[in-house]
Amino acid sequence: MAGLKASEDYGINEPSRRRSSAQPGKVKDEKHLDDVGEAVAPPPAYEGFEAERRGSVNLSGEVDGTHRKLKPRHIQLIGIGGTIGTALYVQIGRGLLNGGPASLLIAFTLCPFIRFAGRYVDEAFGFAAGWNFFIFEAILVPFEITACNVVIHYWSDVVPAGGIIAIVLVLYALINLLTVSWYGETEFWAALGKVLLIIGLIIFTFITMLGGNPLGDRFGFRYWNNPGSFAPLYYEGNLGRFLGFLQCLIQASFTIAGPDYVSMAAGEAENPRVVMPKAYNAVFYRLTTFFILGALCVGINVPYNDPELTAAFANGEPGAAASPYVVAMNRLRISVLPDIVNALVLASAFSAGNSYVYCASRSLFGMALEGKAPKIFTRTNRQGVPIYCVLAVLAISLLAFLQVSAGSATVLSWFVSLITASQLINFAVMCFTFLAWYKACNVQGLDRSKLPYRAFWQPYAAWYGFVGCTIMAFVGGYTVFLPGQWSASSFVFSYFMIGLCPVLFIGWKLIKKSKWRKPHELDLRGEVEEIDEYTRNFVQAPYRNLADKWFNKAFGA
Repeated sequence: MAGLKASEDYGINEPSRRRSSAQPGKVKDEKHLDDVGEAVAPPPAYEGFEAERRGSVNLSGEVDGTHRKLKPRHIQLIGIGGTIGTALYVQIGRGLLNGGPASLLIAFTLCPFIRFAGRYVDEAFGFAAGWNFFIFEAILVPFEITACNVVIHYWSDVVPAGGIIAIVLVLYALINLLTVSWYGETEFWAALGKVLLIIGLIIFTFITMLGGNPLGDRFGFRYWNNPGSFAPLYYEGNLGRFLGFLQCLIQASFTIAGPDYVSMAAGEAENPRVVMPKAYNAVFYRLTTFFILGALCVGINVPYNDPELTAAFANGEPGAAASPYVVAMNRLRISVLPDIVNALVLASAFSAGNSYVYCASRSLFGMALEGKAPKIFTRTNRQGVPIYCVLAVLAISLLAFLQVSAGSATVLSWFVSLITASQLINFAVMCFTFLAWYKACNVQGLDRSKLPYRAFWQPYAAWYGFVGCTIMAFVGGYTVFLPGQWSASSFVFSYFMIGLCPVLFIGWKLIKKSKWRKPHELDLRGEVEEIDEYTRNFVQAPYRNLADKWFNKAFGA
């Protein structure tokens, strides 16, 4: 097909061809070097890894068909923008109703790949993890499309749901099929709007709680005392308050993500050795701040028994009508702002869906390069976009049309249950994979302090994440087991991925006869030589204008 090429078509001489065309700096001797420039013997690599590595690593962005065109500002805003969606502005209100302000704040405070799962643990483990992540990301796309439809209907029902869904799908296709730089620019500006929105809502909360509102009401933390900090759920007393807190934890599990999106973009990032360590730290701290302050603000603005908020969720009110911030604006008789918030929430939902199309397509692309998905998904177009991967994700996104018959509130609840379990499994896999890598580093004598990025509080933070996410994955659908709360659809969507992942793992082991990796056998160098070469030859492109320079500096720190 014209314009398409498979990644395996690139020969092993590609690096030398690329070196001759780049603007080279001083190129070091081609051998294994440690961080102080001394020759060392390479750690062991498992059989067949060299061939796999040449077919999958992105050197200067061409060996696997994708291009390294994402700048520092793109990388950070992809991580932040892909995480901040309607859940932080609207769905968070359900957590307030279920658990109260204190439970919501504590839960959000407590809660703040694929290839490595196969390399450092077991190929079967990587296979199951990869498909779980792909399903998780792909299902998030119709979720956000459904949210876009709900938000738009806040203003008018003139355009039918099917028409809105079709328009959003076409826009996603145009953005993601053209070129990665278009995606990066689109996501940067949309994500920047989301960041400004959450900052604006935090400032709004601070001003109004001190009396800066039309009523002159200096309400402060009034609602933490009346009706209280912890809301009982299903039962009265301590049991009810604990269940309310547990529901807030489940809400936080659905809402919070982030660093995994940064990792997905690493293969198309400019100068990853410099950009990625800064991006991980910056995204972590900024997201932690946004989520914790966001949860705090919601509990300040609205009491957990507010009639308007309760009715909005009970009746499936469209758009930002269910947002605690809009409810607070109505309580304080503030006009205009609710429409502005709704418009920005729409942009937030659209941007989040756009990020999920990107991440889902790249995860499928990575699996195809490793033989864990059909080979056709390795093909890219001339712009470096894995075209068939993007089309596959858009095909799954057609599930958004379910709301035409079943109703948006019902479809959103289905997606939320499925996404929550899948996301928790994904986090547990990342933590377990890190622990396997961490153990191999100790066994093979690799000093983590010499790496470009070193996570803190390890391995304890990884154990905390692994145990916590594993438990929460099973707890997520607990309500169906309470007396009078049974729902077959809730049970299936809450536990489908928990049942599917073991099937994928066992199936791959039986078919491929894969073995559990031992620490001394793991390949810890991976694509070091290729990335070293890219770093040596990298030449920073000049900034297009003053704004481009400022944003890259601001989001590259």
